[in-house]
Amino acid sequence: MTTRDRSDACPGAVQTHRAADGQLARVRVPGGLLSAAQVQVLAGSAVELADGALELTSRGNLQLRGLAPDAPAELARRLFGAGLLPSEAHETARNVVASVLSGRSGGLLDVRPLVRAFDAGLVADPALAELPGRFLVTVDDGRGDVTGLGGDVGLHAVAADAVALTLAGTDSGLRAAPADAHTLALDAARAFLAERTAQGSQAWRLAELTDGVGAVAVRLAGHPVPGDRPAPGTGPVVGATEQVDGLVALVGLVPLGRLTAPALDVLVQVTAALGSEIQVTPWRSVVVPDLPDEFVDDVATALHHAGLVFDAASPWAQVTACAGLPGCAKSRADVRADAAHAVATGTLPVAGPQHWAGCERRCGRPAGSTDVLAVEDGYRIGAG
Repeated sequence: MTTRDRSDACPGAVQTHRAADGQLARVRVPGGLLSAAQVQVLAGSAVELADGALELTSRGNLQLRGLAPDAPAELARRLFGAGLLPSEAHETARNVVASVLSGRSGGLLDVRPLVRAFDAGLVADPALAELPGRFLVTVDDGRGDVTGLGGDVGLHAVAADAVALTLAGTDSGLRAAPADAHTLALDAARAFLAERTAQGSQAWRLAELTDGVGAVAVRLAGHPVPGDRPAPGTGPVVGATEQVDGLVALVGLVPLGRLTAPALDVLVQVTAALGSEIQVTPWRSVVVPDLPDEFVDDVATALHHAGLVFDAASPWAQVTACAGLPGCAKSRADVRADAAHAVATGTLPVAGPQHWAGCERRCGRPAGSTDVLAVEDGYRIGAG
């Protein structure tokens, strides 16, 4: 059990964080899905109010850096108008990741309606505004991609007509029909808050409570969980994927998770022209779905020239990094610039997934990555 001595202080779009390069805002995007109009608002806000880029987080959310002190109010106004800020009270609680390309390619069930129903139920319940900003909900269509991220509460399709409730990645044994699954997840989130209060805890995650999984399961069903874990899947394959309707989805890796102005311009143009949406993923990639075959090459070329990567063998597929200098005063190095130099010169210090971090907090570190940790005289590899 982890003991917390303070409430979670994750940044949001209203509750911003003061960083070395200005205010930082985090915009929650349940399921990672953004309409054409929302893409346009976010792109405009990044260029006009922030440092010109959108950052992708490991939970499929978006960050704007370098905001001036008076910019958050204008940002909130724009987000509200675009439907990205349905409740100021709940904004930091809306951490919901969903299977990539659900309903378009793969999976047992289209989980997009579950995401929308859960988010609406969350916002409608004042009590759920108390969920910590680190609390994560996963909605998995059966492929195992987001269940494997270890959400506190999860829905995992086990058949086209049955959804399992997971708690800290463990199957609770409880099942619901797709139309009722969001209600079960909402009840589990309420049970977490009730158990946290009962234990006198300020826990941010379910696993931080004493026997949190079992205690929440008992609150829901009167019995402990069986303890099985659904088989984990992997993130989306970089490149082109054919959809069940014959259209094509492009999955582009975003180096260091920064969507810069040129890439944002392309995404705005493509989504506006097609009236489509995009999906941002916890693997710091962007999905452009519903492309007619004749548009695929042109869109891929434009996004590639704007910095996105469509080659799964690229070294960028192995590299993540925290903000580093100059954005974070705690960092010992400009880790993004150093990581980019190592990729460009073929001098990455290790093979396989690696996370470059400016200090021991290792912000944004994906599970399974080797640490490339900045120290006073360079970098230490594999630091614990």
